[in-house]
Amino acid sequence: MNILFMGTPEFAVPCLSVLIKSDDSVCGVVTQPDKPAGRGHRLTPPPVKVLAQEHGIEVFQPETLKDFAFSEQLEKLNPDLIIVVAYGKILPEYILNFPKYGCINMHASLLPKYRGAGPIQWSVLNGEKNTGVTSMLMEKGLDTGDMLLKCETEIGEYETASELHDRLMVMGAELLSKTIAALKDGTLKPEKQNDAESSYAPMISKEMALIDWSKPAREIIKLICGMNSWPVAHTKYLGEVMKVYRAVLGNTAKGECGRIVSADDKGIEVVCGDGKTIIINEIQFKGSKAMKVKDYLNGHQITVGEILG
Repeated sequence: MNILFMGTPEFAVPCLSVLIKSDDSVCGVVTQPDKPAGRGHRLTPPPVKVLAQEHGIEVFQPETLKDFAFSEQLEKLNPDLIIVVAYGKILPEYILNFPKYGCINMHASLLPKYRGAGPIQWSVLNGEKNTGVTSMLMEKGLDTGDMLLKCETEIGEYETASELHDRLMVMGAELLSKTIAALKDGTLKPEKQNDAESSYAPMISKEMALIDWSKPAREIIKLICGMNSWPVAHTKYLGEVMKVYRAVLGNTAKGECGRIVSADDKGIEVVCGDGKTIIINEIQFKGSKAMKVKDYLNGHQITVGEILG
């Protein structure tokens, strides 16, 4: 089978790798243009492009797909199937309708829940117990196509969005292999999504990462987990931004929201809006790297009684 792959970030890499190792032919890879990254703002290729070039696969990086901009290349490549994994652009109908077997998308949620750009983060932010990966046939709507196969997993109590991302991208590659195998042997049974059960997962913004200490402890924990590793939950300590990478639920304590009630090798214990506490155990201040609180306290002081935020 002649397959065109469309994807951009690290999440898509295992899926492309599976296709490269399969008996099918990857006729090309479509990915986003190189973008500035790092302190030097050097143009950096997407992870998918790097893998494709390592294997001698032709890479396309169109600025737009609108107005049949990719039509000529599509005709030349003539794919039987298009696989889309976190590509980052909405596909126009001329692409969706081109391949014999359509376009299959790997989505990092149990559809119809969490359609949209940020399903992994929102699953964590909302305290979901389970999530997973769904393969689906693409159509004009946003993640509304017929579902093909699913793979489910539990979300750990303190699992971060970054950790969940890394697990789901491996699961996604495994599910892609099963989906293509089922397509070939004719056992796929597309299932309509129930729109009444759908929810939307919009893109995460930096503004969402500010910790509101008047919120319940568990909600703050989920914010910290969901914002790791970007944009990272943060608060202020003595007027300086303190990024919070990890925390666990603590005990109960009286006092103003955001007040530090203890600071030791176990972490920084802070009062939340419901009278419960969280214990912060990994932080970062400007100009330094992220570190365990116990390591930070070796050379710095955290004042008990100070109010964060």
